[in-house]
Amino acid sequence: MEQAERPVLLTIERAVAIVTLNRPCVLNAIDVDMARAFRDAIDSIDANGRVRSILLRGEGRAFCAGGDVSAFSTDNPAAAAEAIIDYLHEALTTLADIPVPSIAAVQGAAAGAGFSLALACDLAIAADDAVFSLAFARIGASPDSSSTYWLPRLVGARKALELALLADPIDADEAMRIGLVNNVVPAATLQRSALALAERLSRGPTGAYGRTKALLRQSLSSSLVAQLDRERDAFLQSAQSIDFAEGVAAFLAKRSPRFEGSR
Repeated sequence: MEQAERPVLLTIERAVAIVTLNRPCVLNAIDVDMARAFRDAIDSIDANGRVRSILLRGEGRAFCAGGDVSAFSTDNPAAAAEAIIDYLHEALTTLADIPVPSIAAVQGAAAGAGFSLALACDLAIAADDAVFSLAFARIGASPDSSSTYWLPRLVGARKALELALLADPIDADEAMRIGLVNNVVPAATLQRSALALAERLSRGPTGAYGRTKALLRQSLSSSLVAQLDRERDAFLQSAQSIDFAEGVAAFLAKRSPRFEGSR
């Protein structure tokens, strides 16, 4: 298959893995081939010890319009949905566990599972033309692709219920106001801004980033005592790393650190 015809593209530039959803003619709607290719791309990143940050983007005028609804117009829509969902859920489980930061660059529509993919990344930057909608209820479905896990953690249970039950679209500014995205930039600069952030993170202490991600996510279901124990263990693990030694030396020498980024 030619590169331009692949449903998901994976490139690695200067330790940044760039994952591109590549069905622009249907606003990057997810069919089973795209879901499988997305799973394979995330698995490839997980196996690549040189990757230090991940950028998820959509080709064309939309980030991702969600599941390809035409795939469900069959005699067995549940089987069609299951094939897509299983690949996506495998990918999202791996993405959450990869000890490097991930960034979503969102333009245009981020609907249904596309909304979920943006939520699943550690950070998100939205173009000023981005529109978010947890659109599952509009086709008589409940949400999937980890949205019911991440959404209440980001915006609270009541706001999550509003977004899921009413499925009303919200613009980029509202998404930033309620905590769904970290920043809103002009559409013309989205890709450049997102790549700059990914490159900045790729120069950081990757192992410490991974431990930080794990600590923050565990905290939501942890007691204070258990969390303090995890913090101690993670710090001591960091203290044995090359990056910690470099960070301390750089601080004392009043210079910028040059982290190796070992996981």
